[in-house]
Amino acid sequence: MAFTANLETTNGIAKITLSGELDGSTAPAFKEKVEEAAAESPKRLVLMMNDLEYMASAGLRVLIFSKQKMGTGVDIYMVGVQEMVLDTIKKTGFDQSIYLLDEYDAAKIENI
Repeated sequence: MAFTANLETTNGIAKITLSGELDGSTAPAFKEKVEEAAAESPKRLVLMMNDLEYMASAGLRVLIFSKQKMGTGVDIYMVGVQEMVLDTIKKTGFDQSIYLLDEYDAAKIENI
């Protein structure tokens, strides 16, 4: 499955929808979307990951980059993370730095 990363920003919430396989060849596209999102100075970064089937270490590096790029004042939410990708995130401890949600919860995310 081809990788896609789409960004939309509404009311201070940057939402990046990821699908396909995030690896060394596709990570630069994800990083570019993170940089675009950061330029808009959002209050929250939401990563919609329902359709992300695979994430290699290059994808994890972009996740870490996103945390650094957004700064400490921006909460990062990962929504709908598939089990294989979630396992990678938990093994690295990155799940301690972000919020994991099974589905988009407007009450939690949009309460800025």
